[in-house]
Amino acid sequence: MDQFEQATQRAERRRVTELSAMSARYDPERDRVVIELSGGGEFAFFPHNAQGLEKAKLSDLDIIEISPSGFGLYFPKLDVDLWLPALMQGVFGSRKWMAAQLGARGGKVKSKAKAKAARENGKLGGRPRTRRRRRSARPHRHRKRA
Repeated sequence: MDQFEQATQRAERRRVTELSAMSARYDPERDRVVIELSGGGEFAFFPHNAQGLEKAKLSDLDIIEISPSGFGLYFPKLDVDLWLPALMQGVFGSRKWMAAQLGARGGKVKSKAKAKAARENGKLGGRPRTRRRRRSARPHRHRKRA
């Protein structure tokens, strides 16, 4: 059995055991991408929570293509691919992108401790300046080519 046949068998086993997309659409009333699943249920998510869709306009979301396996969603107007199994596990982008989203949310949190620290910093003259790196005293030498 060659690699292609093995991959085809794995894909068929996956299709039978995992939920796949039967249809996908954007619902502007609910502001969600709605996916009808092979098991009869639905999965929906806010587009601004997914990498590549965070700044999408309504007109960018009106066409959603489903891959032949039923596991991939493609938004052609944005050239964005999303993987349905990952979305259903709560993974809406790369690790780096997800970490940046969490960090941005954390920075917006207001607390008594942050307010107190800001007041203390203000009494000391504000946030300390970042130091610039000192340049090396030695000039950079270029080699002459023959």
